[in-house]
Amino acid sequence: MIGRLSQLLDPSRITLSIKSARRTAAINEVARLLDGHPNVTNFQGFYNELLARERLDTTCLGNEIAIPHARTEHVQKIVLAVGRSDKGVVFENCNQIVKLMFVLGTPKTNPGTYLAIVSALCRLLKEPENREVFMSASTPQEFIQAVVAAEEKLFGVDAK
Repeated sequence: MIGRLSQLLDPSRITLSIKSARRTAAINEVARLLDGHPNVTNFQGFYNELLARERLDTTCLGNEIAIPHARTEHVQKIVLAVGRSDKGVVFENCNQIVKLMFVLGTPKTNPGTYLAIVSALCRLLKEPENREVFMSASTPQEFIQAVVAAEEKLFGVDAK
């Protein structure tokens, strides 16, 4: 089980400059960061389920954040990609602008870990100061450091 959200982050799976301004194109842009990930067994299958989930109900959380996600047999372990847009992405299905997107794939067989990760994400993102630091990080490494610092503040240094 993943103890910390930061353990899922990899600089190569973070883009701080989403180019697309529309929801589906932006989700594709961020999800593509997971194409070739060792825990994604079928990227196209994963991506199709990601879009199907997004069609069911919006993944916008408010505060310019969305968590497009899919529980699928196309991933072996939880995978995460992050995208940020300074201009914002139009999520027309909820009439919101999203500037920070976390694309999450989880195995169907492990709902507990999925719920723990989404819960941790929501707890980190509800704090305005965390959102501000995440939006101002200038590199993927800085973004990860900001997540680690936020986790330590929220969950304690020794929490694993």
